[in-house]
Amino acid sequence: MTSPDDDLTTLATWLEPRLGDARDLRLEAAGKPSSGFSAETTILSATWTGPDGARSERLVLRRETPDPPVYPTQVPGLTTEVDIQYRVMEALSRAGTVPIAPLHGYEADPAVLGAPFFVMGFVDGVVPIESPMYTLEGFFTELAPDRRRVMLDAGMAAMAAVHAIDWRGAGLDWLLAPGASPDTTHQLDLWEAYGERELAGRHHPVWERGLAWLKADVPAGSTPALCWGDPRPGNVIWRDEQPICLTDFEAACLAPPEVDLGWWLMSDRWAHEISGVERLDGEPTRAQQTAAYEAAAGRSVGGTTWWEVFAAMRYTAIVVRVMNRMVDRGHLPADQTIWLENPAAACLAHLLEEIDA
Repeated sequence: MTSPDDDLTTLATWLEPRLGDARDLRLEAAGKPSSGFSAETTILSATWTGPDGARSERLVLRRETPDPPVYPTQVPGLTTEVDIQYRVMEALSRAGTVPIAPLHGYEADPAVLGAPFFVMGFVDGVVPIESPMYTLEGFFTELAPDRRRVMLDAGMAAMAAVHAIDWRGAGLDWLLAPGASPDTTHQLDLWEAYGERELAGRHHPVWERGLAWLKADVPAGSTPALCWGDPRPGNVIWRDEQPICLTDFEAACLAPPEVDLGWWLMSDRWAHEISGVERLDGEPTRAQQTAAYEAAAGRSVGGTTWWEVFAAMRYTAIVVRVMNRMVDRGHLPADQTIWLENPAAACLAHLLEEIDA
């Protein structure tokens, strides 16, 4: 096993020619983000000599973990999450209509650093926290009321810009399995199989109830689009209440864009009702955020309840998957019940209770 210093020396050798006319590149580890369940993320301090003299920047290394992917596999064999993320970001970067971090290269060969990885530029801004929730503490709570509306409206516009990408023209059809349709039924079937596999015969009454409700009346949704997969304020880097970088595309898929909208709205519910937090002055309601999305997308999406339930059902299944991983790693005992009782399941139960009321 190589040491961290050896890895950085190896990475510098790999990265130097990808930085243009860089010479004498040196890398130092400068910290890790406090959240995330997929790739291992390391912030790097980089110094090198360029044509105009000494340069220094922060970079981000994302390296695949040895665990199976967090999210369900959209295409058989497509299981390397850093590969999925990098290829989607490359397409978005080429389109030029969505803010993405500068990309410096992807390496599929695990011989280099022990696992596939990519390097991108570090984007300096603020990110809404989730522990404690950004609606309780942090920069969002300190904004003037009217700026909260500006910020979230801008976030909806950024999500609509992802959906506006011509995914066929961008060469993103690799996200769809041969013979599959980029529709709601396909996504529901995929997530049902994923949840059942992770539950492995365990009884999860809330998840099962949510799945049954979803299957009883599956909407068509809008024309299929590139979906971000995990759209929420915490996966955006912000500056002056504007999104300057969208992040975390491991769960990207081709599906009706309401799949993303439901996830954003479900995340809003999590940040308020499920967390017991009152909406801040000026903060738009979910209906107002939906209207902002519709204005940016230029179309009506109709009711959003089904899509919110679908999002909560997916998140509930993801928590089961993550808890399974924690048990496999020896971080939790095998008899833990977090897989069953957690905020994601509470959010799904809350939505189902609203429907029944």
